[in-house]
Amino acid sequence: MGKIVLAIAALALVLGACSQAGAPATAPSAAGRGQVATGYTADSTAVKAAAPAPDQGIPTVVVSADRNLILTAKIDMRSKDPWATSQAVQQMTTSLGGDVLSVNESGTTDNRNASLSIRVPSRSFQEAIRQIRALDGEVQSSNVSGQDVTDQFVDLQARLTAKQAEEARYNALLVRANTIDEILKIDSALSNVRTQVEQLTGQINSIKSRTDYSTISMSVSPITVLGPAEQGRSWDPAKTVARAVATLAAMMQVLGDLAIWLIIFGWIPLLALAAVFVATRSRRPAVNTPTA
Repeated sequence: MGKIVLAIAALALVLGACSQAGAPATAPSAAGRGQVATGYTADSTAVKAAAPAPDQGIPTVVVSADRNLILTAKIDMRSKDPWATSQAVQQMTTSLGGDVLSVNESGTTDNRNASLSIRVPSRSFQEAIRQIRALDGEVQSSNVSGQDVTDQFVDLQARLTAKQAEEARYNALLVRANTIDEILKIDSALSNVRTQVEQLTGQINSIKSRTDYSTISMSVSPITVLGPAEQGRSWDPAKTVARAVATLAAMMQVLGDLAIWLIIFGWIPLLALAAVFVATRSRRPAVNTPTA
């Protein structure tokens, strides 16, 4: 019996030691799961903060680095001082290394309007949109678009490479030409190829210029600022009485004018009625009375 009790006690000690040994292994595992969860939350927050979100009504375009895009934007805004907003956009354009293509400012102090067209490097297009969003004003409408010309650009480059190789072959043949007739024929073909090379180069440069720089057109109109009386209107009996008196005075004036017209011209219809009455009486036949 004593041996059984000792065996049971020894078994209990062994199980306790095993449970104590297993506890540290479980704790780090839980800690590891906590770290993974925290890291996932941090990553999600970073993604949300970095993700471009529309602000002030201007959409955001995600530009792919391996595509040739012609980016354009058209924005209609309202601000308290459209001329100041126009000046801010021009300064922003210069700071980003862009150009101001056109500016038109018109109106008076209380009713100013501005319209301008700018172009900025395509790499700074998103930054330009972000700074426009931060301006003091309200976006009424906006449109951001991108035209993909990658295939056209690649095709033009391939054609230019082929024509340049053809030009090199004609130059080599021109060096080895022996007769005047051969020289004239090769030179004519070479001139034709050089013309095509120049045309392709011009098309490529034109597309490259439009993809390297993005155009933004803006129009800025004034915001109508309401005065204190218009912002919070309340009933004013004095103003109501004043409007009623003014209306009554206008009515009395109209009635007075009508009376003057009747006095001056009222006898004309009376004279006409009298003439009609006399004419009617004169035409009535006399009645013969019988004699007794």
